[in-house]
Amino acid sequence: MSSELEQPFINELHEEDDEARDWDLLIAFNELRHREKIQGSKKVAQTWRMKERMKTVSVALVLCLNVGVDPPDVVKTSPCARLECWIDPLSSQKALEAIGANLQKQYERWQPRARYKQSLDPTVDEVKKLCSSLRRNAKEERVLFHYNGHGVPKPTVNGEIWVFNKSYTQYIPLSVYDLQTWMGSPSIYVYDCSNAGIIIELFRQFSLQRESELESALNGSTPRFGSPAPAVSSVRNCIQLAACGASELLPMNPELPADLFTSCLTTPIRIALKWYVLQNTGRLVPNITLDLVDKVPGQLNDRRTMLGELNWIFTAITDTIAWNTLPRELFQKLFRQDLLVASLFRNFLLAERIMRSYNCTPMSSPRLPPTYQHPMWQAWDLALDICLRQLPTLLEDENAQFHHSPFFTEQLTAFQVWLSYGSEKRNPPEQLPIVLQVLLSQVHRLRALDLLGRFLDLGPWAVSLALSVGIFPYVLKLLQSSARELRPLLVFIWAKILSVDSSCQTDLVKDNGHKYFLSVLADPYMPAEHRTMAAFVLAMIVNDYKQGQDAALQGNVISNCLEQLSDSSASLRQWLALCLGKVWSNFDNARWCGVRDRAHEKLYVLLNDPSPEVRASAVFALGTFISVTDRSDQANNIDLGVGMMLASVGNDGSSLVRKEVVVALSSLVQQFESQFTNVVVQWMEEEKQKEKSAAVTGEVPAIQPSITNSTGGSFTSNDSFSGESSTVRRTHSSSTLAGTTFSSVYMTVWKVLVQLALGPHKEVADMAKQIVNTLKLKATLSARPTHVMQNSKACYSAPSSPSNTAPIHGTPPHNQFHEEHLTPGPTMKRDFSSPHLSGKANSYTSPHPRAKKLLSDKNSAMIHEEKEEEPRNLRQTSVTTEFFEWSCRHFAQPLMRLSEEQDPESSSHHKREFRFLRNNNVRQDAREEQLRAGFNRLDVEVFVNKNQGIPAVIKFHPYEGHVAVADKDGICFWDWEQGTKVNYIYNENLKNTKITAMDFINPHDESLLLCGTDDGSVRIWRNYLSEGYDGKELVSAFQAINDLIPTVRRAGLVLDWEQESGMLLASGDVRIIRIWDSQRETKVQDIPTGAESCVTSLASDSFGRSLLIAGCGDGTVRLFDRRLAPSECRVMTLREHNRWVVKVHLQKGSEGKIVSASNAGDVRFWDPRFTESVRTLNLTQGVTALEIHKHADVLACGSPNQFIGVYNTSGDNLSTIKYHEGFLGQRIGAASCLAFHPYKVKLAAGSTDSFISVYSTPVKRS
Repeated sequence: MSSELEQPFINELHEEDDEARDWDLLIAFNELRHREKIQGSKKVAQTWRMKERMKTVSVALVLCLNVGVDPPDVVKTSPCARLECWIDPLSSQKALEAIGANLQKQYERWQPRARYKQSLDPTVDEVKKLCSSLRRNAKEERVLFHYNGHGVPKPTVNGEIWVFNKSYTQYIPLSVYDLQTWMGSPSIYVYDCSNAGIIIELFRQFSLQRESELESALNGSTPRFGSPAPAVSSVRNCIQLAACGASELLPMNPELPADLFTSCLTTPIRIALKWYVLQNTGRLVPNITLDLVDKVPGQLNDRRTMLGELNWIFTAITDTIAWNTLPRELFQKLFRQDLLVASLFRNFLLAERIMRSYNCTPMSSPRLPPTYQHPMWQAWDLALDICLRQLPTLLEDENAQFHHSPFFTEQLTAFQVWLSYGSEKRNPPEQLPIVLQVLLSQVHRLRALDLLGRFLDLGPWAVSLALSVGIFPYVLKLLQSSARELRPLLVFIWAKILSVDSSCQTDLVKDNGHKYFLSVLADPYMPAEHRTMAAFVLAMIVNDYKQGQDAALQGNVISNCLEQLSDSSASLRQWLALCLGKVWSNFDNARWCGVRDRAHEKLYVLLNDPSPEVRASAVFALGTFISVTDRSDQANNIDLGVGMMLASVGNDGSSLVRKEVVVALSSLVQQFESQFTNVVVQWMEEEKQKEKSAAVTGEVPAIQPSITNSTGGSFTSNDSFSGESSTVRRTHSSSTLAGTTFSSVYMTVWKVLVQLALGPHKEVADMAKQIVNTLKLKATLSARPTHVMQNSKACYSAPSSPSNTAPIHGTPPHNQFHEEHLTPGPTMKRDFSSPHLSGKANSYTSPHPRAKKLLSDKNSAMIHEEKEEEPRNLRQTSVTTEFFEWSCRHFAQPLMRLSEEQDPESSSHHKREFRFLRNNNVRQDAREEQLRAGFNRLDVEVFVNKNQGIPAVIKFHPYEGHVAVADKDGICFWDWEQGTKVNYIYNENLKNTKITAMDFINPHDESLLLCGTDDGSVRIWRNYLSEGYDGKELVSAFQAINDLIPTVRRAGLVLDWEQESGMLLASGDVRIIRIWDSQRETKVQDIPTGAESCVTSLASDSFGRSLLIAGCGDGTVRLFDRRLAPSECRVMTLREHNRWVVKVHLQKGSEGKIVSASNAGDVRFWDPRFTESVRTLNLTQGVTALEIHKHADVLACGSPNQFIGVYNTSGDNLSTIKYHEGFLGQRIGAASCLAFHPYKVKLAAGSTDSFISVYSTPVKRS
């Protein structure tokens, strides 16, 4: 028999390989909600939107040519450049008019709607009249002044340009200062003349002079609103383009036009082709001449033709050069604010390249960095070369097919290559403006959208870059497309945009873009992933935007969302609920539409969803559903029904959900503030009466066999001794609250708020305390007169009912408050002498009086007592969360890339790999110790020190060299290998509670610390070894068990953590065993123990996940099969122990032998197939602690007689530890807790004298 019992220990060693698969082990409490704060992204001010759109509405074309007469200060070559606007001025008598007309046509190509006025060889007065008239008509818009001075002298150093007198006998100077006055601002000036740069320099000086004059006129005072101060700054809002520098002459090459600068600005493709031919005559294909260039077929605005494609490529290249060279703000001003200005500056880049080859340096204000050597010009040259190569064939053969340029395909490939290695740290991709250009091309659109989506997925910085380049109007226009293949791409892109800049909601609604996403959401053939993004986009459209809410409501967004609430995708369910919550937030029309569709009842299903995020979203939606401004009987009934359902999830395992419950219930409290105040008065009176009663009788409240479950009773009825259902009874229809008094609704909600205020999660508790404190203060002040009134048998007003309801069946006692007669009329009177609520509300009792702590002086620090002043309005005590904003962060983060944890090349993956190798080494090294443990001494004290408090629980970390020692209020960490203290953390449990359970979660990876206290609460800590108050982080905290039963000897909270399944088993001073799922953060099962005493120890089969063993205070060992229904799952009760069971242990292995021990000192071995033990060991009387090694044939027990006995499973005494080692070693204290190392044969012991020790087997000598 002994060999059979020892066999599992041997089997365990062979099964170690299976257990060592750390890569397959669950990592619990590692979701985003656990690893980051629930708050939104920091909003970065978006600068991509133009502060003001501007349009050039008027154009003055001033030509001073004086055809046939050369100016006196310029000596022209012979031959020289003669063409003006591609016309020879000497070819006809009316050449000047033809040149003016041609110049106007060239400008009209870029801005056809502007008002053009020509002034040919004008006088000063004509220029003044023209400019003044255009400024007057343009108002605040931009005016362009184009000046061609080829027939007049060069500008002077005094800042003058030249015009004529009326008889054309004299050149008359025109001061640029006067021109500034007439033109006003905003304006743009084009100077096509020699020495043009001097005008730009003097223009700035005149601007400063004008500012000085205006400041002098203001007498140095600070300009106020409406004063001329804006004119000072508006003078600077002028743009200038000059053909050459201050000391440079225009080119006179006869092969070029005389107005080369104007040709570059207004006919860029034509002059670019001519210049390219001139520069590359020897390298071109034969028969390419300047005359042939003028015959390039096609239209500039038709991309399918050769000329149109060249113009398209030119636009993309110049945009790209500008975006990659200019500062972002300057790029926005010059290339995105005004269509005509953008075209002129694109063409100006070409002018710089061409004119520099002729020793001219075009100038501009604002000044641009040099761009003439940008590498993108090589791509332009290649495009021209490909075009010219085909030109002779196309002109000779009308049927010849034009081969499109590979430019855009190649640039998209370059962009794709960048994306393969792209990051925020690298320079932005040069090709981003080109991607913008091809979005509206059907040929490249699909690929461009895909690459754009991949770029936006890199992060918010990428979205900001794309918006700054001007992507927005393009993707907005694409929403008009009906192509189904674009839907996934556009939905993804818009989700990225709105996650970074929510202000785009206004543009979407204005252009009816919301309809696109409504259709995507309603499309059953669209994958859930894309419907989720559509729901997110719609949620952003309606977020705090009334027009968006109205537009979405008209698009049936509510019914579309409700129809899909049962979808298998948790992310979709989450965003459907969030979208609903935002649609009817502060929008009564949408709220009543939801009522008609029974939206709130459909959302109730999500309150039990496996995903905490979905449950939180459902609570969020129900919370905004309550906040309706139009109060009515129906609205009140619905709100109270919703409140009851929200109260039922007040004990959710996720703090994420509980925070939303507090916010939602705060909305309900705000709606019924006076009723809640009166109920709190009643509750406080009840608690005082109970305290008085207990003080008079001196009795401890009796332990009831069960607690009646009711909607008006205890909100912790799930902890009833009979293990009944935990949820608050659901009403069949929210339109009525049949069987539930209104006051019981208020009382139930109040008690949930009290429970949350006393909960283990500080953030949740702080939120609930705000509401509880305000209500308590109001109740205290409103109850003051009742003491006087009670003495004179006066009456007090009852809470008014929000609606007319049918009488509630069941008549309460005569002296109790008759709530069934509540009406909306005059308030009823009631006697405050009774400490009870009528109806089912009377069933509330609290065996473990958590709620009483609100009134206890000892716990005044738990919920802050307000000073006795006028209570705040609850609407001013609003509590909020950033759950919605935090959920939005998901779409701002990369969705396509592998997470850092999944990336095999990431540092976190390498660290994890190192940890897993370390773990395997620890297990391998421990195997030899385990084999020798059954016949070796275990009494070598390798560590001893005095703990901060009396050790209550002690645990070895399986793979690191520290041991955790829990006392009443905190946990101390000791490095037992180095003999040093590592850290001490406070568990932050309530006063008069203590830690009774502790374990390591995810010990194979980044460990968390699980702590349970005897009030039933559980806290999970991260960074517990980090020193300082801010070092530790609370990962999760929840109430594992409510209302533990006070007894003379208490087990507190008993926990058993299953790392393999992620299940947490909880019991203790209750009559149930509750199983929590850490992945879902929700209760999975309540198993009634069937015992009349507490549960003292738990063990489970974490591999088979079915067998559960509970040791009880009455000496029984109870076996449960979790696969069965709660009423049938107890499959066996072992009754051989007569006293308190201190330990139950399930040996690993196929046979799964059970070991149990009581404090009488008897250790029994069981075969789960039989009800009688197969072996018994009698160790010592009065065992205070007992521990069994998981992998070695050894167990240890502590005695109140100050010794620890170590035995093998055959009963052989291996060691007896009585004294600490060392000279004059003192006697050890009575053992308060014991723990074996999970793998090594090491024993940790804590004693009542606060000492902790670690014992080892003798060191093997080599």
